[in-house]
Amino acid sequence: MEYFLGIDIGSVSTKGVVLNEKQEVVAESYLYTKGNPMDAANRVIQELRGQIDEKIPIVGVGTTGSARKLIGTILNATVIKNEITAHAIGTLSFYPEVRTILEIGGQDSKIILLENQIVTDYAMNTLCAAGTGAFLSSQAERLGVPVEDFGKIALTSKSPTNIAARCTVFAESDLVHKIQMGYKKEDIIAGLCKSVASNYLNNVAKGKKIQGPIIFQGGVSKNVGVQKAFEELLGEEVFVSPKGHLMGAIGVAILALRSKKRTLFQPNFDYRAFETKGFQCNRCANHCEIISVRKNNTFIDSWGNRCEKGNLMIQK
Repeated sequence: MEYFLGIDIGSVSTKGVVLNEKQEVVAESYLYTKGNPMDAANRVIQELRGQIDEKIPIVGVGTTGSARKLIGTILNATVIKNEITAHAIGTLSFYPEVRTILEIGGQDSKIILLENQIVTDYAMNTLCAAGTGAFLSSQAERLGVPVEDFGKIALTSKSPTNIAARCTVFAESDLVHKIQMGYKKEDIIAGLCKSVASNYLNNVAKGKKIQGPIIFQGGVSKNVGVQKAFEELLGEEVFVSPKGHLMGAIGVAILALRSKKRTLFQPNFDYRAFETKGFQCNRCANHCEIISVRKNNTFIDSWGNRCEKGNLMIQK
């Protein structure tokens, strides 16, 4: 039997799975990126390898996420896909009838709309952090409560506090004000969960027609307080998959399985041998931000260049 590796490299966390030919997850990993996607990918791969027989042949690799091109280049991936495609494919493998995917990660959010298993619309938000996991984590630290406990604490609230949800600055200022006024901690936490859901619906999902079945995924989907807030605001049942935080990795692994390309994956790569260099090309009005990857001073790959004028600079 053949096996396939999928890695989703985000700014906050890196996720990885190994699938068999039946699209069954035989190994999974979720680790913090810690500002070093190459090291994070290596750690995820080592953790995955520790869960399966070393003789299992991994013949396809897919990467997605914000660092998909970098890690895809290093791993010689057979498939490199954007997050929208990867998350849609992964979710459909568990919920073929899904029509709306709500996804909230560490530093960004997205919404994906589907009809008959085809993506018809989507939107992403990478500017405002008020509706992300990073925002909840920072407020949890301010309140002295583990962010993992936010959800169950929120469910104990009888009267959630209204927290400004327009942006991070307003939300944090309002939170401090509510703490000083003496609101109960569980009510403040429930209010924060509601503000995350409200911010998402008023920004990322603005103007979108949300229809069930609705699947909520990403790291924040583990917070039952936010899940409940979505259900109350939408008036619809919102489902959360136990694998919701891994859907991007699962989706890109499925795409690697579907690809006709096959190559025996070598799990022990020396990521330290790769060097990345970023620079801005000023040879035209595009001012492209280009990233190039080298190994042992040999040019491997680059991206970000939108015209041939940057090619000369890339090779330097």
